[in-house]
Amino acid sequence: MSLVTDSILEKLNSLIVVVNKSGKVEYVSPSAKRILGFEPEQLMGEGWWELTRDNVTERENIRSLALKQLEQESLLATVPYERVLKTSAGAEKWILWNTSKGPMNTLVGIGHDITDRKKAELQLLEKNKELEQHNKDMVDSIQYASRIQEAILPDVQKIRETFKDAFVLYEPKDVVSGDYYFFYKKKNKVFVAAVDCTGHGVPGALMSIIANGILKEVIVKKGIEEPSDILYALDDELFLALNKQDGGITYDGMDVSLGVFDLENNTLTYSGAFRPMLMIRNNEIIEFEGNRYPIGFYGDVSKKFVSLTTDLQENDTFYFFTDGYCDQFGGEKKKKFNRKRFKELLLSAQSMEMEEQESFLQYALLNWRQEEEQMDDILVMGVKI
Repeated sequence: MSLVTDSILEKLNSLIVVVNKSGKVEYVSPSAKRILGFEPEQLMGEGWWELTRDNVTERENIRSLALKQLEQESLLATVPYERVLKTSAGAEKWILWNTSKGPMNTLVGIGHDITDRKKAELQLLEKNKELEQHNKDMVDSIQYASRIQEAILPDVQKIRETFKDAFVLYEPKDVVSGDYYFFYKKKNKVFVAAVDCTGHGVPGALMSIIANGILKEVIVKKGIEEPSDILYALDDELFLALNKQDGGITYDGMDVSLGVFDLENNTLTYSGAFRPMLMIRNNEIIEFEGNRYPIGFYGDVSKKFVSLTTDLQENDTFYFFTDGYCDQFGGEKKKKFNRKRFKELLLSAQSMEMEEQESFLQYALLNWRQEEEQMDDILVMGVKI
């Protein structure tokens, strides 16, 4: 090579290596000094194979590959390949090689130093592995949280045994839910509630744990039985639970649909916080409206919860539900299912057993939303007298 050519090759971030038909290196570009730290003369002959690789097996495999390429009359288009070379200081350099046939049946390899890029790739790969592990740990934790949440939910079989028949349609938007249903029997009285906590997923699930705790505190421990009084007590307990420290007010809360069945006197007393209840009697639907206040902080508004009482008749069916079902988008125009359709759906299912109603509601919702994402947690609880 001329001095001008050598000067140019020395500045390139590439290596040029020429291997003769016997497998010995007869040329190494001057850039080897800058890239690998070796003088080109050190890498001539067997030096290239001996000095740039410590692994004997790898060394022989690469040399064998070069000899096979030399045996070919002409090389077809070859795919670039990456190799790690050892520097004179013992460090590693990643080189991307392209090979071609040269004059006098030689093999010419042109290698580009991609060490910086490779290090970035390896760092990214390591970060991806860390993220994958982090995501796995997070999913495992949420799955475990789901099992805990399921453990605090009432046994649906006990609800069925208390009433003539019953079902609970419970479908979290994510693995865990911000919706929660409550059931408690005390002598001749049965307490049933559907609770919609702020948010869904993990935040909503944490709120549902709080809901479970304060419902038990108010109904089981304190023994409050009047639905409107229960809502007042829930409001106080939730505020205390979420605002233990001086400072900002927590705006999280919950909507509640609460009924107390008196099986001795055959009455139902209802009170709701932003949630209604539906009763179907003789194929007619009656809506018990909820009070226009949620449980939780609501500005400086003075809340008023009232109870509504009705006599029970055989085959009366009551539905406690959160807003997830009615608010689901779908249909041809991608609109909400809405309360009107929900009522019509319940009326059309009255000839079915309660378990069949649950399946029917599931099917109708899936048919409505089609490819649309589930918008919210879904809870529908039906009981028959």
